[in-house]
Amino acid sequence: MYSLEELKQSKGVALYSRAKSLIPGGTQLLSKRPEMFAPDVWPSYYSKAKGCRVWDLDGREFIDMSIMAVGACILGYADDEVDDAVVQALRSGVNSSLNCPEEVELAEALIELHPWFGMVRYARSGGEAMGLAVRIARAHTRRDVIMFSGYHGWNDWYLAANLADSAGLDGQLMPGLQPNGVPRGLLGTAIPFDANNIDSLREKVRGKEKQIAAIIIEPARGEDAPAGYLKALRELATEIGAVLIFDEITSGFRMCAGGIHRNYGVHPDMAVFAKSMANGYAMSVVMGIEKVMQSAQTTFISSTNWTDRIGPTAALATLRKYQRLGVEKHLIDTGSQVKQIWRGAAETHGMEINVTGLPSLAAFAFKSANTIALNTRFTIEMLKRGFLGFRQFKPSLAHQPTDIEKYQIAVNEVFALIAADPASSIDTPLAHTGFQRLTKE
Repeated sequence: MYSLEELKQSKGVALYSRAKSLIPGGTQLLSKRPEMFAPDVWPSYYSKAKGCRVWDLDGREFIDMSIMAVGACILGYADDEVDDAVVQALRSGVNSSLNCPEEVELAEALIELHPWFGMVRYARSGGEAMGLAVRIARAHTRRDVIMFSGYHGWNDWYLAANLADSAGLDGQLMPGLQPNGVPRGLLGTAIPFDANNIDSLREKVRGKEKQIAAIIIEPARGEDAPAGYLKALRELATEIGAVLIFDEITSGFRMCAGGIHRNYGVHPDMAVFAKSMANGYAMSVVMGIEKVMQSAQTTFISSTNWTDRIGPTAALATLRKYQRLGVEKHLIDTGSQVKQIWRGAAETHGMEINVTGLPSLAAFAFKSANTIALNTRFTIEMLKRGFLGFRQFKPSLAHQPTDIEKYQIAVNEVFALIAADPASSIDTPLAHTGFQRLTKE
C-alpha cells in the first residue's frame, strides 16, 4: 500500500507542476493529463514501462489497469519482439536518401488483411492520418463538406464544426473544444450527426448531396454498430457520391487483426489506423480503394518523417505477433473478465454502476449525482494499492490471469470503501471530465 501523502509528494507530481509553466496544457495529449484521473495525486511520469507494469519517478511499481498508453500498446509495454525488430532497424539506419523497403512489405500485409482496398499512404499519428484522409476525399470529389460522427482529432477540418456552435462537438465524445485559430472560412464545412442514427444523417444531408465530400464515422467504439447501420451508410455514401471513411484509430486491432469493419462485412472507401498498429511506436496509415487513393497525386501530401524506417518496422513486427498468437482472443477474454469484476463488485456492495464498451474498450460509470468525486476516489484508492486504475480499461496481451486476480481483490476493497461512505470527501481536486484550460502554476 502507498499512502496518499507519499503519492501527493511524488517526484512526478512536482515535475508536472513545473511542466504546466513550460508546456501549454501541461502535456502533449489531453488524455494523459493528470487532471483527467486524479489531480495532484496521479504519478504523471514514468521511469520505466514493461508488460503491463509502470514505474514512476520514485520507483513505485503500478499494474496498469487503465488506458495502456491510450490503447497504443496492444501487446504490452516494451514488447521484446517488436523492440528487437526496431533495434535492428535502428542499427541499419533510420532514414536515408532512399526509401525503406518495409513500407512496401507493410502495404502488402495490410491489403492482404483488407483485400477490398488497393493502396495506402502513411503518416505517423492519428490526427495527421485523418487530415490526410479528408484531403484525399476532398481532392477526389472536388467537394468541401464533411459529415461525421465521433471523435476525430485536433485538425481544423474537425474543429470547424464548432465555428457555428461552440457546443457542436459536445456530443462527439470530447466536450469543450474551442475552435480558436480555425479560419472562419471553414464555417459549414464540418457537420456532425448522431452516431448510429441513419435518420439523423439523412436529414442533415438533404439539400447538400452535391456538396458532401465524405461521411466519416468510428464504426464501433462504445459498442458494436447496430445491425444494418453500416450497410445503410454504405448505400447512402454511394448514392450521393461521397467517400465513406471509417476512423479505426481506436477500434483497429482491438477485436480482430486490422479493422473492426472486417467483422461487419461492410467495406468503406477508406479506413484510417494508428495507435495499436505499431505497439506504441509512431505509425499511422490511410488505406483506400485505388480510384480514391490515386487522388492523393492531384494534391500535395508529403513529409520527411513519414519515410522513417521505425514506424513500418514496428507495425510489421506487431502485426506478425498479433496474427501468430491470435491476440484478439486474449484481449476480448481479458476485457470481458474485467467488465464482470466491475459488475460483481458493484452487486456485492450494493452499488449502481453502468458497464459499457466493447470487451477490448471497456468502461464503467458510477450511477450517482456525485460521479466525478467517486471516479476520483476510485482512482486514488487504486493507486494506493499499486494500480493505475481508472473508469476505463484497455487490455493488452501482457495482462495475465494473476494481474486480473490482484485487480479483482483491489476493486472489491475499493468498492466496499466507497459503498460504506459514498459521501466521503477527498482533500484533492476532482478529476476533469473534458477539455478545461489549465492556469499557470
